[in-house]
Amino acid sequence: MHDKIDTSACASTGWFEPPLEVLEPDVLRAPIVFSSPHSGRLYPEPFVQRSSLDRKRLRKSEDCFVDEIFADVVTLGVPLLHALFPRAYLDVNREPYELDPVMFADPLPDYVNTGSVRVAGGLGTIARIVSESEEIYNQPLTFAEAQARIHALHLPYHRCLSQLLKRARDTFGAALLIDCHSMPSSVPKSAGEGSQRPDFILGDRYGSACVGTIVDIVERKLKELGYTVSRNRPYAGGFITQTYGRPSHDMHALQLEMNRSLYMDEDSLAKHGGFYRIVDDMLALVSSLLDALPEIFADNRRAAAE
Repeated sequence: MHDKIDTSACASTGWFEPPLEVLEPDVLRAPIVFSSPHSGRLYPEPFVQRSSLDRKRLRKSEDCFVDEIFADVVTLGVPLLHALFPRAYLDVNREPYELDPVMFADPLPDYVNTGSVRVAGGLGTIARIVSESEEIYNQPLTFAEAQARIHALHLPYHRCLSQLLKRARDTFGAALLIDCHSMPSSVPKSAGEGSQRPDFILGDRYGSACVGTIVDIVERKLKELGYTVSRNRPYAGGFITQTYGRPSHDMHALQLEMNRSLYMDEDSLAKHGGFYRIVDDMLALVSSLLDALPEIFADNRRAAAE
């Protein structure tokens, strides 16, 4: 048994009760925490009504079914945290206040980050677009609306994630966060390329967020399972990986991007037969990590002490 994380204090917009869910194992067996921040699919009607897009088009930014793909990791003794709200409504893989001023009717406070690359691309904490360039809103927002979403959704998600990681490190001496995402199968036209993406992209912030031996094991196992794998390009890890990946403090973070075509039809947003294979393969991947982590963490601590 273990102390379960209390999510009852999570705030709510009134549309999300609660805004997140933690799937907990009966017994905590390993220092891994899984996070699926972009698989939420509860779209509040007031949000849809204020959008120029219908629900299906809004879902183009969603990491469809990623929470379901990793749900069975709890049988191996590790937890999964996932958002119930959609990424198009609020993105927890951004700074709390990473906002595009052109979206708002009133001026933004000085502490808001308005100049990041992600804001420029329309994908801040509150996104301006989905897909490549489809504008979400048909009218400006107020900063008060943004602040309410941030307090009700962003802050509780990160508070819960921090608690899960602290529990893992306190219990096992170190912790590994695997932040789970999905990506379109083809490279956007705006990127100037016509190639297909690999099956998986592993993001460790170019080695700063996770000890390399963990990434090596994940890459090797995925290749053994028949998948193509690349590292850090074009996804090196977002705000979550950058924030929680601190190998020198026994805290490691790895972003795992999977190609949506492996398990779903990207036009209809429906699962296909590959979904069941990917579920089994992800369990095999996690099992291989469980066997290797104790020695990796011990080696990392020895190296830090030298």
